[in-house]
Amino acid sequence: MARQYRIDAALGAEGWMRDVLVSVSDAGLITKLEPESAQEGRAAAERISGCVVPGMANAHSHAFQRAIAGGTEFRATSKDSFWTWRQAMYALANRIEPDELQGIATQLFVEMLKSGYTSVAEFHYLHRQRDATPYVDQNELWAAITRAAEQTGIGLTLLPTLYQASDFGGLPLRAEQARFALSTEEFLRAIGDRIAAERHGVAGQTRPSLARTGAAFHSLRAVSYDTLREATLALRTIDSALPIHIHVAEQLREVQACKQETGRRPIELLLESGLLTPHWCLVHATHATPEELRGIAANGATVCVSISTEANLGDGLFDSHRFLGSQGRLCVGSDSQITVDPSEELRWLEYQQRLRRKRRGVLATSEEPHVGTRLWREAAIHGAAAIGQPTGALAPGRRADWLVLDMGHPTMLGAAPEAALDHLVFAGGRAAIRDVMVGGRWVIRDYRHAREAEISAAFANSLRRLQGGH
Repeated sequence: MARQYRIDAALGAEGWMRDVLVSVSDAGLITKLEPESAQEGRAAAERISGCVVPGMANAHSHAFQRAIAGGTEFRATSKDSFWTWRQAMYALANRIEPDELQGIATQLFVEMLKSGYTSVAEFHYLHRQRDATPYVDQNELWAAITRAAEQTGIGLTLLPTLYQASDFGGLPLRAEQARFALSTEEFLRAIGDRIAAERHGVAGQTRPSLARTGAAFHSLRAVSYDTLREATLALRTIDSALPIHIHVAEQLREVQACKQETGRRPIELLLESGLLTPHWCLVHATHATPEELRGIAANGATVCVSISTEANLGDGLFDSHRFLGSQGRLCVGSDSQITVDPSEELRWLEYQQRLRRKRRGVLATSEEPHVGTRLWREAAIHGAAAIGQPTGALAPGRRADWLVLDMGHPTMLGAAPEAALDHLVFAGGRAAIRDVMVGGRWVIRDYRHAREAEISAAFANSLRRLQGGH
């Protein structure tokens, strides 16, 4: 039986609505949004006090890296960079076991839900056992991520990631990268098997799963152009709408090496390939040229930025103003988990441009003068599309993934609904996320997850084991 909610104010597909009646099916999908004049059934509706906004898609996550967040903030060399940080990441990747990964990911996913992310794309390149041998049956590292999502109630798009070389020119993987190895055949077979199982499951279920499968190529330095092309064409035969992600142009060194090896910059190479479609998501694209940004937008591909990670690693500044001005599709992710907060990603998306252009409200438009509203709405809808989840907006046919903002919280006091997302993004409004729904079910109520205490204890145990404690 459908449930009904009477909401004080909600951000619908066409803008803010007041005194709204929302119907949610047993499958967790929104079936109706009705204005104040729709009175039938109102007495039976659950009252939601506050402003309701769409949940955010986290379009780029490496869950295991939550275990070193904050642990690399010391200068090991006068030339500390992404490349030196990577050694700490490799060391962690080669210690972690499935139980520890599950403990870390479960804690992380609770943190995501409480910050406003209601679904996540896990860009996952941990494939093998610690001795680099494959798992015999079920891939336990993949299963650990799936169990963590099920335990917390977050939507999950698992992106098994192809990783075959240590650098351009097909250089072999180094010892610290051995756990990442997959042959192209293994990669395609595993994705095909997962998608077939998902389709079978949907046919036999009354409630759709919150999980789906996509695919990722780690980067053009880790996968040759010929292999990327071959695998992409094969993936299209498995699922023509499959989300496909790739790290690209994050570091200048990467751009220079690609040009030296292929004669093309990495984004230039992807654009010339003819492979890019609206189902592709380019992660970072930090060092894209104006022509490349226009090309990405023209192909309908999405760019996912993670400003907190890109700043933490010293990657550079993404030109969001130019990309959005080309009608580019932009979304956000938590990446290395140095910050797990979509509000902060969006805030710094705008602040980077203010610092660069020395003015305010850079990413607002004449159609949407509220910067927070513009950025949240676009990142939510484009992020959902990038990870293949039916979310991102409060509209019939979309999954009921939403946040309830407590307008009585000090960070929200005095704000009209039209300014609620400005407060969320720019005034510490994350603290006012009181309740979170995913797929029609409450996963955060009164600021807490029902299993938060046991999840935190399991996370602490995982960290102790990784750090050599008892």
